[in-house]
Amino acid sequence: MEAARISSLLNMVFSWSLQDVLNKKLYKNKLKKIPDMFSTTTHYLTSFHYPLIEEIRAEFSAGLESVAQSPACEISNLRLSKNYKPPKSLYYEIMTNEIRDVENKGGQYVLQSSDLIALTNVRPQSMEDLIRPPDNMFLFAYVETSNEDEPWIQILSSKEFEPKLRRKKHDRLFATFLMNMTTSLRIWRALNPDPKSTNMGLIQKVLQYDSTVDEDCSLCSHEECLNVEGLNVIDLVGSLGLDESQQNVVVNSIAMRNCSHQSNNVKLIWGPPGTGKTKTVASLLFVLLNLKCRTLTCAPTNIAVVQVANRLVKLFLESNGDFDTYGLGDIVLFGHEERMKIDDHDKLVDVFLDNRRRVLVECLDHPFYGWKPTFKSMTSLLEDPQARYNAYLQELQQRKKKDDDKGDKKSNDEVASEGQEGKNDKVENKKKNKRRGKRKDDKANDTATKIEEFMTFEEFLKNTFYSLTDRLVYCMKSIYTHLPTSSLPLDVAKKMIRLVHLLKTISNERKKVCRFPDHVNLMMKREEILSISSYISHRFPKLKFKGSLRDFCLSNAKLIFCTASSSMKVSKNVEMVIIDEAAQLKECESTIPLQVPGLRNTVLIGDDRQLPAMVQSKALGDLNFGRSLFQRLTKLGKKTHLLNIQYRMHPSISLFPNKEFYKSRIIDSPKVKERSYFRSFLNEDMFGSYSFINVSRGKEDIEKGHSPRNMEEAVVVDRIVAKLFKGRDFTKQKLSVGVISPYKGQVCLIQEKIGKKYANYQENFAVNVRSVDGFQGGEEDIIIISTVRSNRSGSVGFLSNHQRTNVALTRARYCLWIVGNCTTLTRSGSVWKKVVTDAKTRGCFYDADEDFDLTRAKPGALVKTSQSTSKLDFFGSLNLGRAKWKVFFGNSFKVSITSISSNKLQNQVQEILKKIADGWRQSNSEEAVKNVVTRGIAFELLELYKVDEQLYLAWTIDIIKEESEYTQAIKVWDILPASMIPKLAKELDILFKRYTLDFINRRKYKAFEGNLVVPMSWPLHSVLSAENLSDQFSLMNIRDDQEESSSISLRNNLKARSGLDSSLRRRKRTDKAA
Repeated sequence: MEAARISSLLNMVFSWSLQDVLNKKLYKNKLKKIPDMFSTTTHYLTSFHYPLIEEIRAEFSAGLESVAQSPACEISNLRLSKNYKPPKSLYYEIMTNEIRDVENKGGQYVLQSSDLIALTNVRPQSMEDLIRPPDNMFLFAYVETSNEDEPWIQILSSKEFEPKLRRKKHDRLFATFLMNMTTSLRIWRALNPDPKSTNMGLIQKVLQYDSTVDEDCSLCSHEECLNVEGLNVIDLVGSLGLDESQQNVVVNSIAMRNCSHQSNNVKLIWGPPGTGKTKTVASLLFVLLNLKCRTLTCAPTNIAVVQVANRLVKLFLESNGDFDTYGLGDIVLFGHEERMKIDDHDKLVDVFLDNRRRVLVECLDHPFYGWKPTFKSMTSLLEDPQARYNAYLQELQQRKKKDDDKGDKKSNDEVASEGQEGKNDKVENKKKNKRRGKRKDDKANDTATKIEEFMTFEEFLKNTFYSLTDRLVYCMKSIYTHLPTSSLPLDVAKKMIRLVHLLKTISNERKKVCRFPDHVNLMMKREEILSISSYISHRFPKLKFKGSLRDFCLSNAKLIFCTASSSMKVSKNVEMVIIDEAAQLKECESTIPLQVPGLRNTVLIGDDRQLPAMVQSKALGDLNFGRSLFQRLTKLGKKTHLLNIQYRMHPSISLFPNKEFYKSRIIDSPKVKERSYFRSFLNEDMFGSYSFINVSRGKEDIEKGHSPRNMEEAVVVDRIVAKLFKGRDFTKQKLSVGVISPYKGQVCLIQEKIGKKYANYQENFAVNVRSVDGFQGGEEDIIIISTVRSNRSGSVGFLSNHQRTNVALTRARYCLWIVGNCTTLTRSGSVWKKVVTDAKTRGCFYDADEDFDLTRAKPGALVKTSQSTSKLDFFGSLNLGRAKWKVFFGNSFKVSITSISSNKLQNQVQEILKKIADGWRQSNSEEAVKNVVTRGIAFELLELYKVDEQLYLAWTIDIIKEESEYTQAIKVWDILPASMIPKLAKELDILFKRYTLDFINRRKYKAFEGNLVVPMSWPLHSVLSAENLSDQFSLMNIRDDQEESSSISLRNNLKARSGLDSSLRRRKRTDKAA
């Protein structure tokens, strides 16, 4: 039945011609708007049929249109499958290789189950390659099974392969990814259920809205529902640190679950941004776990599932007391390991199903390293160590004898061989034999040495005991961590935990003393170890698996986490389903978890004021296909339980979205209202907690037919990020910056401008640039929004969408800075007009021209985008390899120069640098500009060369250590306007004052070749001592902690000067604040 349901959809997809796939009106006459209420389950389920088919067609079409950028691989072998039964079951098996000799823009492709692929005899570089007759072969195929342990992959083809292709004599075959059909096929199965085995009770309940569902059960008392199995739910919930609205949500959900008079109920939890939705869900799950309520928790995406699972596991471990990790076996997370990024979440490794299966197989079933053989070895060692030692000696003698026999045979063979050769051949053979056998002999000798090396009784006892201890600790901890509590009694688990603690205590003693504890100490603990081991061996349950170990773990878990789509794999009864981010889940997809066996109640948590699910087909835009069950029930008037206290945003950030989207129903928590929550990252008023920054001269354009972009805004954003980087303080917590734009074109443009400038500083300065959709559910310390649109008509397109605007405005913790054209946004008449008006009313409106740092790069930005798409690779094209001077660059210069969008201006800087590196010098530098610098050491050492009417190149002479001498070099500090030179000079003056007079003088010395200045050098043993220079180098590195300069400083003296470094940094911050 299940195969037939899947085949019906695949047969329909395979029936499409290429023209059908590309035809946006293919199902125009069959698409109808999905209603708000339904008469029967058949009416409900069939309402989604054609919209789902149209969505598959649209996704298929998008895959064809982007085929040149899609991953691909070459088919190296092709054969008929045993399931090949024409004319419909056209199953083949293929093997694949990487493409090496043909351009492959999309990267190498590893086929996954349920992928839909294009099979061609050329690597398609455009969609036209698929339809160019008659030489080009093209057909669709569906990847039936793909296992990384099995080289052959089974596919179902839309057409039969020609016999010559199966012989694979000359023609080549390529497989190109088009789309993955896993979720669509699962939805199709859920929309076409088996009437004999499907649980439809809850779906029947949501066909129409019934106000009585929201009424509390009149037959249940409050105390009866909240005191179950000796657990006082009120007390437990009160211990979890929840606010009142969060507690009410948990308590009401538990009351619904415990009620025996009503079933198939749905509860809606409304969680606006920052209201602690994940914490509330985790708390609810923690209570359900204590009630041993088998619950399935799912969400539309892997990220959302992992987030909730991570929070629940953390809460569980914090509350588990003396039971260590016992009980984690009742929690299981399953899905795609790489997409869930399990390796990035240490706490989730112990609940991830695939890892659990691997660990339990090793500990339960391994014939040598499992817990039973390890117990047996440990018991025999402790009961009669002398007998084990005697056995060891006997084995050692036998092995030695065996090795001696092998050695004698080998020597005789070598002599015989040598006797048949001439003298020269004999010598050469010896050398060859030695080389050929060296690695094997070394490996064998290493192993043999461990065995043949004679150990005393005490050494043997120590080594064997510690080896068994490590193995036994691993097995015991793994078993009580991964087995469900229903299969491992508490008394046995306690003994295991005690044994692990005891063995770890003994094992730790070897780190404290040089010798193994004497026999008295060992004997004192020996009896307890043996006693516990005996108890565990006799009381350990006999585990019986009806199916696989994987099925056993999944069937016996109390809390199950997976995506909504993957919940199709849950086959054993579940009491409750909790769907997180329910407002982002298409209603047709929610039919998968709502049909799991045994389901009685469902909790949906989400926010319909944020973005709904994405829909590929434009034909479905107004047909409610992307609508969620949460949104439909809310529209029908079903009661929602609101989480009403937000913990994320500074009040100045939350003010507008709370008023506009939530009718001021959300309260700022005391935490965000505290003075300490206010963070000032930049000194200017423009960069307070909330501001609108007007960029009036920007122009929107569409690059290569894609979404709009605005070069002017991109430059401003880039400069703001650069200012933040310069003003960062590494002594405080990490600063995270998010840049959001509703348009992919602008996202790509900003990503290009920022590039990898801050990649080396991710631990302290993380920058993420994404679309609004990509930021849903995320948050950062600072958010910068680029609205892009800049036109006279006030056209803003889908920027006017309230849900998209809400998401963008609610991602920031401390600062939200909106960059846009106020005239365009005001004329739009959309919600963005209100944003601009609100900013002006609150005194948070600024013009970008008010900040020189934001405008100094503007001349380059005003060049049309089409003329500046090829940005200069400044450092890649700056060739100073043959210059007379070595040149090093400070981080400030690196950030400033890459922030300049004008290629012309960057070329000017390159020309000046090349001339300086070859020995050219301006006659009097920029003395007029230097007059603003306080007379001091910086005045004497700092060189300022004019680049254009606004910018100056700031540099000094440096000294570096080479192999046998100290040499002058050039250090470029920054490129900056005249107004910022005093600030730089002040910082450098603090630095230079610590230099010795000799060190300063040597930086000022000049040597000439004609009119050119050349670097001077001094021997290492000169008057300027290495120790003295070491101090100077340390000081030179202070201004830029992370300086990646090739100047070689003697870093072994840095620690001795750490107090001085800290003092200078503090003085610098004070200067900046002033």
